[in-house]
Amino acid sequence: MPKLESEHPISRMSAIPYAETMPKSIPEPDPVYNCARCSHYLQPGSLACPECQTLAYGPHLNQLAASAALAEKEGNLLKARERWIDALIWLPSDAHQANQIHQHLATLDDRQKISDDKRVRWTKKLGPFAPILLGAAKFKSAFFLLFKLKFLLGLVSFFGLYWVLFGWKFAAGFMLSILIHEMGHYVAIRSRGLKADLPAFAFGRAYVRWYDEGLSLAAIASIALAGPLAGLVAALTFGGLYLWTHFAILGALTYASAWLNLFNMIPVFNFDGAQTTYAMDRLQRSLLLAACLVLFALMHEAAFLLIAAGLVYRLFTRDLPETGSSATLAGYMGLLFALGAIIYFVPNSGTLAR
Repeated sequence: MPKLESEHPISRMSAIPYAETMPKSIPEPDPVYNCARCSHYLQPGSLACPECQTLAYGPHLNQLAASAALAEKEGNLLKARERWIDALIWLPSDAHQANQIHQHLATLDDRQKISDDKRVRWTKKLGPFAPILLGAAKFKSAFFLLFKLKFLLGLVSFFGLYWVLFGWKFAAGFMLSILIHEMGHYVAIRSRGLKADLPAFAFGRAYVRWYDEGLSLAAIASIALAGPLAGLVAALTFGGLYLWTHFAILGALTYASAWLNLFNMIPVFNFDGAQTTYAMDRLQRSLLLAACLVLFALMHEAAFLLIAAGLVYRLFTRDLPETGSSATLAGYMGLLFALGAIIYFVPNSGTLAR
């Protein structure tokens, strides 16, 4: 694979990390008339600056290179070849990168020929069973792409731990609640086109590993709140089933789900509340503190006191934004009251049937 950074004087392209997915087509860039490095005027159609030799369309070339690399990683050599050919259009013909791409295209052609020859040989050997086996192989790959082994093993280990402590019925419900919470984060991240791993379960904690790509504090806070919001839905579902059936185990799951998500609102360490608080200014944090003190006075629930203590600390940290997010404040406040209401109206039954 060609390295687009080199000692050639024209080279000014910087490596960028691939996104997990690339668009099927990359639109052509707008014409560039000034060098991004030295601001020298560029004649229409110029591909490099005559003054400092900086590539005129470096960002677009980076996109094409990242897309081609991703296609090769996925085994789509035809798509990779198409993207590398597109890149040649935006490179001066005498650029060292252009020569590298030509060499790499020859390598891709050889790999594609070998792949096609192997496919033909195996199709002849398998005869009428070839379509069936190829379809099964694709299904298997898709299955493990969606449900990674690490994710499944972590989920099973967590379930086993809670089974030993509280019995399989509570373990199954509580694990479902945790999974729903983490999937709330996952969906919020992926909906923004960002890369994220499936939820991981290890050492008594669950989390979603994701990759921030310059999001605003409000957007990060929204992703953080998505977990407790999904957990609220899970707690409400358990609560509805509890009111319908009056099964004690469902009451316990309702309380545990609501309390766990409320506990996650503590604004310190790696809790969701910490990521959320970064988007709020001192006044907004003070309002949340007052709300927590009122809720604690009404309910005597220790989680509100812990959140209040965290907010007192966050009033004096140096991470205050220039402008706080009103939407973040409303979301945080709404979750506090909603989760508190569930805890108040559906108290822990204390019965965990095995």
